[in-house]
Amino acid sequence: MSASPARPITVALAGLCALAVAMGIGRFAFTPLLPMMLHDGVVNLATASWLATANYIGYLVGAVLCALLPWLVSRWPGGAATPAPARLVKLGLAATVLLTLGMAAPWAAGWPTLRFLAGVASAFVFVQTSGWCLARLAALGKPTWGGLIYMGPGLGIALSGLAASAMVVNGWAAASGWAVFGVLALLLTAGIWRIFNGPAVTAATQANTVPPATTHGAAECGFFALAYGLSGLGYIVTATFLPVIARQALPGSVWLDLFWPLLGLGVALGAFLSTRLPHHIDRRRLLVGCYTMQALGVLLSVWWPSLPGFALGSLLVGLPFTAISFFGMQEARRLRPAQAPAFMGQLTAVYGLGQIIGPPMVALLLQHSANVGQGFARGLESAAGALVLGAALLAWLTRRYPLLETPHAPLARSPRA
Repeated sequence: MSASPARPITVALAGLCALAVAMGIGRFAFTPLLPMMLHDGVVNLATASWLATANYIGYLVGAVLCALLPWLVSRWPGGAATPAPARLVKLGLAATVLLTLGMAAPWAAGWPTLRFLAGVASAFVFVQTSGWCLARLAALGKPTWGGLIYMGPGLGIALSGLAASAMVVNGWAAASGWAVFGVLALLLTAGIWRIFNGPAVTAATQANTVPPATTHGAAECGFFALAYGLSGLGYIVTATFLPVIARQALPGSVWLDLFWPLLGLGVALGAFLSTRLPHHIDRRRLLVGCYTMQALGVLLSVWWPSLPGFALGSLLVGLPFTAISFFGMQEARRLRPAQAPAFMGQLTAVYGLGQIIGPPMVALLLQHSANVGQGFARGLESAAGALVLGAALLAWLTRRYPLLETPHAPLARSPRA
């Protein structure tokens, strides 16, 4: 990873590793470690729901800060300049490493704070990495390579899930798992530290990589943000509780710890496949397909609570997971070309709000259900309903606001176009 950041493959791999650290480890290592934490007796399901919620609230706060950063800096005494996105990526990665290692400490009272701050850091890394890498890849004439960076969360999920499975087999404590993931995050961060350097787009190439100004009203952008936020609620129940749900349905199965890594591999595969799609297709139509696929995957855990049902459901939830983020960030650049980073932050904030609703909703349903299985089933059905509603809203947007230009075509220009 010591090659010049001017090379598209270097930019894409750096973004992939950054999101693997911030999302695959910083956010979602909690999911495969949760059964270990439950077994160790350091948390119960209710406490786990609130720990997850603390992380999602932090993600929301971080996304809001990203959206408001230009406004906040403009009011800073002395006229401070907005921090460079690459510098913010590094700051978020360093924080993720420290906060992950902190979860290995035996002071449970501080865990909600750590999970909250990890959410803030992951939002900064996601938004700033997306903006920096997508803009730089567009400047280098490789805009579709942006999908590669969104393989990072999936690979991080798969790696953390497989590692947690090995830890369970060998009787490790959850604290040891957090320490291992913290060290892994440190090694990945060190490998890409020098890549994130300089502006995403130079003055010489900016005119050829920023889409021309178009008119997209507040209503169109607002409805798109709402649809994007519904996907946050739609996947989060599965992403938080999949190993626990599988253990409730298939007690004693030797395959229980492989459903989460399978979801992660689906995430990585879906992100890669998104780079192979024609660039002119309306991203909203692609999102409709992604939402529909994910809703089916969520419902399979309810309709078919068996080994093949959980395996197929995990794959269908994973395949569109970060493809949704990739298409959403591309659409953000189309709708708000001049304020893309801020709008990306707003979308991520709405997405984070959807995530926050999920775990408390499950906790409430568990309290008012006859058994744990029924509570999880109701939570999964509600999540799938959010995805169906989001797909319907996106389908309406494609009819109400048809494309007047070739979507994202300006992003495909080479610097010499």
